[in-house]
Amino acid sequence: MGDKYLDLNLVKNEEKKRFEMVVENHTAFVEYILTNDNVMFLTHTEVPKSLEGKGVGGSIVKKALEYIKENNHTLAPLCPFVASYVRKHPEYKTLLAKGYNVD
Repeated sequence: MGDKYLDLNLVKNEEKKRFEMVVENHTAFVEYILTNDNVMFLTHTEVPKSLEGKGVGGSIVKKALEYIKENNHTLAPLCPFVASYVRKHPEYKTLLAKGYNVD
């Protein structure tokens, strides 16, 4: 579910400090904070109402987690949706920053 959106581009909007993905002319996003020691806090996920329940949130979170992995950051999942995603996809638990747990 949601895999149909995985081919869409994830844009890192540094000015707004968020990852964005345009789906059906609407923008879904995950806000982040990157610390000097490469910890990326994912603080808030937002999917437009018209896209809810279509797997867009899961797709954008997966893409953000892949970005974190590829850039050797660690994850601080402050957003409950992100924490829930990691709980359901334990392969991303290796990204968790010291002191963070999703269980």
